[in-house]
Amino acid sequence: MEETTKQMTPAPQKTGGDMKKRLLTGIAYVTVLAAFFLLKIFIWVPYTTASGEEVYLRVGNLCFDVLIGIFVGLGTWEMLRAFSEHLHRSQKIIVMTFALLVLIAYSVSDFYFADILAIHLPEPAADGTVQAVGRNYSLHITFVVFIAGIACLFALLVIHHESVSLESTGYALFSYIYPSFFLLVLAVCNHIEKYSELAVLLVFIICPTADSLALVFGKAFGKKLPAKMAPHVSPKKTIIGGFGGLVGGALGAVAVFFLCYGLTKLSARGVIAPMAWGLTIDAKNLIFYIALGILTAAFSQFGDLVESAIKRKLGIKDMGKILPGHGGILDRIDSSLYASLIVCLFIVARIMIVG
Repeated sequence: MEETTKQMTPAPQKTGGDMKKRLLTGIAYVTVLAAFFLLKIFIWVPYTTASGEEVYLRVGNLCFDVLIGIFVGLGTWEMLRAFSEHLHRSQKIIVMTFALLVLIAYSVSDFYFADILAIHLPEPAADGTVQAVGRNYSLHITFVVFIAGIACLFALLVIHHESVSLESTGYALFSYIYPSFFLLVLAVCNHIEKYSELAVLLVFIICPTADSLALVFGKAFGKKLPAKMAPHVSPKKTIIGGFGGLVGGALGAVAVFFLCYGLTKLSARGVIAPMAWGLTIDAKNLIFYIALGILTAAFSQFGDLVESAIKRKLGIKDMGKILPGHGGILDRIDSSLYASLIVCLFIVARIMIVG
């Protein structure tokens, strides 16, 4: 009887080491993000264009693009590894090559048109007229490079006709688009003429605050309110946890607002890169950012569910092991992929409507 009881007693779970590992990895990840953001705001160079206009080269934006490129490379590699048995070697090479080329094409071309040539959004002159100065072709170039990648994948149906199938081409296209083109939107946030610092901070602060508050609400109220958000995709996520994520998004947005308010003061003193915008502490501004924070948190949680759905379809727990305690890079940035979409959309809309 004693022997039977001993066999039925579950072994204690060793969670202390895993939590410590997760915490240290999280600190390292935040440190890297902070380092690249500091490069973004501190590295800038005064420059005189061919037309004699005094501008500043936002070299720091290219530094932050390097971090996005690392995300693209590692994330695409994880997707290719997940679909490895379905893909031909040539498909993997093309997907990885063009996923990086698309980002490089956008980053370099936008830097050339927007910073070196000083092509920017038209603004009303003193006489009330509005005149555009040139045209930024960075998105045209990026789109052509993207289509070139698809053309190469389709070409493999001819070149490797016996070993490349329509099914494998579908897997390759999926790996080509996710996550690289979601991260391209993050690069657009990084290059927005106004509010780029704000947009980047909104993505990388709201996502973790929403995730943290969702966990807190889930653990605190999950037993009393056990209704699941998406039981077939992620059984542990509850609706009350999702509500906590929205609260976290609102708090994160308020934190970003006041942080960027402080950055504008540093910019006015010439300490960091000149910012072509300012924030005023008033009810309308705070309401806008709180609403954006809640909406961004909702999209970030949906991005997390999409990643969970992909892993469930593949029958795997994590996309990789590069981040101890967290899994792969996609397990870390999954919520940021969808969050960047809503942040980019609303920031650009605000620029077009309000300025």
